[in-house]
Amino acid sequence: MSRVGFLGAGHIAAPMARALARAGHDVTVSRRSEAVSAALAQSGLGIAVAENAEVVERSEIVLLCLRPAVWADVVKGLPFRADQKIVSVMAGVPMAEIVAACAPVRDVSVTIPYGFIENGGCPLPVAGDPGVVRALFGAENPVLPQADEAALNHHFAASTMVAAALGLLEEGTGWLAGKTGSPEAAEIYVSNLVTGVLNGLGRDRAGELHDEKMALATPNTLNLQMVEGLAARGAFDGLPAILDGISNSMEDDA
Repeated sequence: MSRVGFLGAGHIAAPMARALARAGHDVTVSRRSEAVSAALAQSGLGIAVAENAEVVERSEIVLLCLRPAVWADVVKGLPFRADQKIVSVMAGVPMAEIVAACAPVRDVSVTIPYGFIENGGCPLPVAGDPGVVRALFGAENPVLPQADEAALNHHFAASTMVAAALGLLEEGTGWLAGKTGSPEAAEIYVSNLVTGVLNGLGRDRAGELHDEKMALATPNTLNLQMVEGLAARGAFDGLPAILDGISNSMEDDA
């Protein structure tokens, strides 16, 4: 088991911290986001809360879960050591900048977790040595080593489709609620429907999403009306350009 510290305690850090604590790691989180860190301290999982410098001092592995706009100011002057390892979950922050800001640490990797990492099954693309991410989370989550940071940025861009898909489902749920007069039942229906279909996929090969879509959208079906209707309005055609823009924005920021 490892001594793991979190700089930043928010929507992504909290479930990661709980998962590691349940697995037996010694976890310390920074006091940033007071409400979240207080809840973690009171979770009964043995998670400690400390100031940033103490988090670094206590840890063998430090996870940077900070906003890209502020991370450099937060880590400035903290007592990093050469024997430490850093895992960043910050989009668009190059590893070279992290190495420079967190010297003398040299072992830096970057990954993209989502909150459901706490329950397992969260895909974790990794730039840099995937060993630390695999050791911490690989037992319950697929770790996907990437050739370089550019490939990881493409994954960061692709990850934004989660929010887009939720937005589409939210709109559809609102339409159903308006027709039936029952917002609660509408959301239960739509969210469980989509979750059930995704859970039924093997998710271990290319083409499963397409195959399931085509199995539903057969000729003369309501599903085909939906797919063709979205296609006719350009809902699919514009996606690659949007993803290119998001991916390119991370390179521009760097």
